[in-house]
Amino acid sequence: MSEQGKVLRITGLDELKKVSEGEIVELPPFNEKVPFVARLGRPSMLKMVGDGQIENSLLNTATSIFNGTTQGKEDKNENFMKEMYDVMMKFADACLLEPTLDDIKEQGVELTDEQLMAIFNYSQRGVSALEKFHEKPEHLKGDKPKQDIPNKTKQVNRNKRK
Repeated sequence: MSEQGKVLRITGLDELKKVSEGEIVELPPFNEKVPFVARLGRPSMLKMVGDGQIENSLLNTATSIFNGTTQGKEDKNENFMKEMYDVMMKFADACLLEPTLDDIKEQGVELTDEQLMAIFNYSQRGVSALEKFHEKPEHLKGDKPKQDIPNKTKQVNRNKRK
């Protein structure tokens, strides 16, 4: 039993197999007319390092990205942005199951910075990391502000005692 009194059950092998097949997710679009939906997996950064997919020279950069401590790194390391791009591309290559990164490149298409960040974030935290990429403010219609926003503000006297 768990701490909350819930009975735990062992994860079945069929469920684990489904995890290895990846998940279909919506990534930031290429533009307004071309959405990007792909099947992504969640590779382990430690396994990628162990397998030699992330070289020792990129470990500091990969760790900074993983920990969210990239601010100011470009001042200390003149190659930081290039290394960050290299790490992001390695994660995109490892995460993209369908289409693969090679499939995308063969079509002459490059992933956007926003897509690379979304793929990396997904690799670390799953679908919940992509929620911010799907939010579109209600007051926008396409890329232009709506003209017909009703003014429904209500003034409240917060000093009034109940």
